[in-house]
Amino acid sequence: MSLKRIQAGPRMSQAVVHGGVVHTAGQVAQSAPGESAADQTRAILAQIDGLLSEAGTDKTKLLTATIWLADMSDFAAMNEVWDAWVAPGDPPTRACVESKLAAPQFTVEIAVSAAV
Repeated sequence: MSLKRIQAGPRMSQAVVHGGVVHTAGQVAQSAPGESAADQTRAILAQIDGLLSEAGTDKTKLLTATIWLADMSDFAAMNEVWDAWVAPGDPPTRACVESKLAAPQFTVEIAVSAAV
């Protein structure tokens, strides 16, 4: 089976396609550091849309999502943006946990897998 790496760097790829599935790396809001959890979620989901498109798929084919929040008190704000973004009738499986993220200016991180 072939492997396609998307936006590969020396340490990691932003996404990898293998066996008909694309897996994204955890995405943080590079364009919205320090902004609200809702704004960071919006920015992350836009990045994910771009990665899915580059892989030849879209959010209607999501299989699973993992969401990390620096503070679970941001759960409702993140969910409001998530619920508006996720394709109606096509929600993936999902886990959401509180975790210390790599840098304090990022309060949300999201990774997804989708069928291609």
